[in-house]
Amino acid sequence: MPKPTKGARLGGGPAHERLMLANLAASLFTHKSITTTETKAKRLRPFAERLVTFAKRGDLHARRRVLAVIGDKSVVHELFAEIAPLVAEREGGYTRITKVGNRKGDNAPMAVIELVLEPVTPKAKSTKKAAPAAAAPAAAEEPAVEETEVETPAEDAAAGAESPEEGAAAEATAEDAVASEDEKADEAK
Repeated sequence: MPKPTKGARLGGGPAHERLMLANLAASLFTHKSITTTETKAKRLRPFAERLVTFAKRGDLHARRRVLAVIGDKSVVHELFAEIAPLVAEREGGYTRITKVGNRKGDNAPMAVIELVLEPVTPKAKSTKKAAPAAAAPAAAEEPAVEETEVETPAEDAAAGAESPEEGAAAEATAEDAVASEDEKADEAK
């Protein structure tokens, strides 16, 4: 787990801090979102994210390491069976901390720490640099013949799985496109 900080712990000794972080992590995995003090939330983040990383591995050794920390089999099962598949595509940043103001009684700064379970959206490439570079060669070329792009089987596999009906339809349209190009070439001669 993360290296313990030097100095004062969260309200007690190192053993109490370990138990408190384990209980906070168990509550986070059970409820998907908890409200706590900012300090505890900031200390919980690397602890919980490491446990989620173990859950993403999914093997028996990782399960036993998480079980040694949390101790509740139902929480560990929920982490491995429900949370890990939702964050499988995410490469980190499994938690989000949002400050919510101060607590009424002692004016302690409070925060909500929650699991980020939304699917990952890939970042779009910067169009500012790509647009001028793409426009210059396009202006230099003259539009000679319109070409249709035919995907190779490797590109089909990379694009995703498709049903046999979709595959047959795609092959038929590709063959029609090639046949129409051949006819245009014959008419030009």
